[in-house]
Amino acid sequence: MPKLDDVLSTLDANQGAALDRLFSLLEIPSISAVPAHFPDCDRAADWLVRELAQLGFEISRIDTPGRPMVLGSAKAKTRDAPHVLFYGHYDVQPADPLELWKTPPFMPRLEAGEQGERIVGRGAADDKGQLMTFVEACRAFRENGGLPCNVSVLFEGEEETGSPSLPAFLIKYAKSLKADLLLVCDTSMWDAKTPAITTMLRGLVMEEVVVHGPNRDLHSGLYGGAAINPIRVLARIIADLHDANGVVTLPGFYDGVEELPDEIAAQWRDLEFDDKAFLGKVGLSAPAGEKGRSALEMIWSRPTCDVNGIFGGYTGEGTKTVLPAKATAKISFRIVGKQNPERISQSFRAFVKARLPADVTAEFIPHGGSPALGLATRSEPLRRARRALEAEWGTPPVLVGSGGSIPIVGSFKRELGMDSLMVGFGLDDDAIHSPNEKYERSSFHKGARSWARILAALSQ
Repeated sequence: MPKLDDVLSTLDANQGAALDRLFSLLEIPSISAVPAHFPDCDRAADWLVRELAQLGFEISRIDTPGRPMVLGSAKAKTRDAPHVLFYGHYDVQPADPLELWKTPPFMPRLEAGEQGERIVGRGAADDKGQLMTFVEACRAFRENGGLPCNVSVLFEGEEETGSPSLPAFLIKYAKSLKADLLLVCDTSMWDAKTPAITTMLRGLVMEEVVVHGPNRDLHSGLYGGAAINPIRVLARIIADLHDANGVVTLPGFYDGVEELPDEIAAQWRDLEFDDKAFLGKVGLSAPAGEKGRSALEMIWSRPTCDVNGIFGGYTGEGTKTVLPAKATAKISFRIVGKQNPERISQSFRAFVKARLPADVTAEFIPHGGSPALGLATRSEPLRRARRALEAEWGTPPVLVGSGGSIPIVGSFKRELGMDSLMVGFGLDDDAIHSPNEKYERSSFHKGARSWARILAALSQ
C-alpha cells in the first residue's frame, strides 16, 4: 500500500506538469452540440485514452451512435480492495458569445484572482478540470507503488447534449461498469475554503409547446381584434402556471414532494446563507419562488416551473404589424423527491389543452425527463469521504443539495444498483456555460489531493 504522504508530496511537486496536461486537454474544442466539432470530440477521447494508458489502465475508446465513450480499468496492488468507478465528461458547451471572452476560449491561460491564480478557458471547470483532478490523483498513486482501490473510469462525450447514447451503453457494458461505488466530480464546493458533498439532485422535465391559430401570419390592421392571436393565448397559459405566492398550479404537481428531514434542515440553517447576497451577484434582490421558503430551499429541495424561451411572430429589428400563425414556449420543470416526470408532462399538457379557446390547437414536443435523486447521508463511504475532505481542507464538508440535474447518477442507481459519491471543487463564480469560464488553481491542486485522500480512505 503506497503511503498517502508520499502521494500528496508527489502531487505538490508535479503541479506544473499537471497544469500543462490540463491545458493540453482544454485546447481541444470538444463541443458535442456542434457537428463541425465532432472530430474534436474524437480527439479529446483519444487524448484521454493515451493518458490513461500511460498510467497502466486497460483503456479503450468505444464508438457510439454519437460521441465516443472512454472506458477502462486498473487493478489495485492489494487483494480484496474495493472497486470504484469514476465518471466525468470531456465534452464542453459552445463558447458563444465569443465577443465576450477576454481571450480565445480554447487558448487556456492563468490570471490573477481573489483565491490566487485561476485557470481560464472553456471546460476549465465543466468538466475537464474536475475530471483531471482524479486522473492526477491516480497518476500520483502510480508513481508511488500503485492504486489503493480497483479503479474503473468512464469519460463521456455527450453530457452537454443530454447523454443520448448513454442508456444503451449502460445496458451493453453493464458488466464492465459494475463497481462498489460511483464517484462523480461534476459538482461544487460550498465556498472557496469549505468542501461539499452533494446528496440531493433535482430531476428535470423539459417540454416545448407550440400554440397554432390561423393558417398563416395575418396583417394586424385587417385581422386584429377579429382573429385569435396565439401569442396572447400562450401568454395567458404561462401566466396561469403560478399563483400570486409563486406556487405552481398544475394539478398534482406537488405529489411526492416531501419536507426536508429535520437534521438536514438544521444544517442548512446553520450555513447562514445570505439570500440577498446570492441574488445580488446577478443583479436581483428578492427570492421570486414560493413565499415562505428560503433561497436555499428553492434551489435545492423545492420543485420549479420555468419558461426557458418564448417566441412567435416578428422578432427582427424594427416593427412588422403581424398576427402570428403560431407561438412557442420551451418550459422546464425541476422536480424533487418522488415526483414522477411522466405525470408532470401529462399534467402540463392537460393544463394547456384546458385553456385553449376556439380555433386554437397545441402541439407538444417532449425533450426528455429524469427523476430526482436523494443519496444516503449516513453511509460508510460518505463517512470516510467526509473525514478525508476535512483532513485536506481543515474544515468539515457540508452536505448540500443541487439545483441542477446529473442524470447519470440516477441511471447508475436504477440500471446497476450503484450508489454515488458526488464531490466537486467548482465554485459558484466559475461561470460554467458562460464566457470566461474559470477554475481556481487551488481547486485543481487541492481537488487532486482530496481524491488521493478519498481513495486512500475508501481502501482502508
